[in-house]
Amino acid sequence: MSASGVTAAALAARLSAAGLATRVEEDARFTSVEAEVPETLSTETWREVLEVVAEADRFGLLATSLNGRTLWAVVCKTVPTTGDVGGPGYQR
Repeated sequence: MSASGVTAAALAARLSAAGLATRVEEDARFTSVEAEVPETLSTETWREVLEVVAEADRFGLLATSLNGRTLWAVVCKTVPTTGDVGGPGYQR
């Protein structure tokens, strides 16, 4: 699992502990976490959830009348700089 995957899994675990159903998906450039947000959520839980997603690179809330509310968070995968492409010990 990538470093972003580990971070995303930790975020998902914390959201699950707050009572939200989560899912994690890997992409080539990032790892995303989505959580279904119930209609009734206490103020305290909202604060906890916002503290969790604030650790992601990006986050938001998608709310529709058809699908309810989905909270999402994205953790970007690091892209090596030109000097680091070859890895440790690489000589140009």
